[in-house]
Amino acid sequence: MTPDELADLHALCFTTPRPWKAAEFTDLLDMRGVFLITQGRGMIMGRVIADEVELLTLAVHPDERRSGMGRALVDAFVTRARDMGATTAFLEVAAPNTAAIALYEATGFETTGTRPGYYRTPDGQTQNARIMCRDLGRR
Repeated sequence: MTPDELADLHALCFTTPRPWKAAEFTDLLDMRGVFLITQGRGMIMGRVIADEVELLTLAVHPDERRSGMGRALVDAFVTRARDMGATTAFLEVAAPNTAAIALYEATGFETTGTRPGYYRTPDGQTQNARIMCRDLGRR
């Protein structure tokens, strides 16, 4: 997927946090340790620093949700991160995003904390973020 296609997909999937622009995808993809995995109309992006990987974003086209694509992308993310030397994964997810939280829990992530008011909604309100982690040694 091109940065423009990534931005279009992200815009279909997100309002909070706000969707990323093509230039932001371009800049991220130029950073050391950043990787992108695409599958059909879905993508996942991560960044490995030392022995940690951050799941930066995951987007699955609304028409493809509940098809197993999200789980397949998370599984591919874990494999790639391990191959790059990561032993721990973490992410932040908007607390009201119950579908994403369920996916992350089903793939081995556990909530380890909260960031109060971390995300800003389009109407100016804030939402907490759940911090989730996973030991990449466990399956």
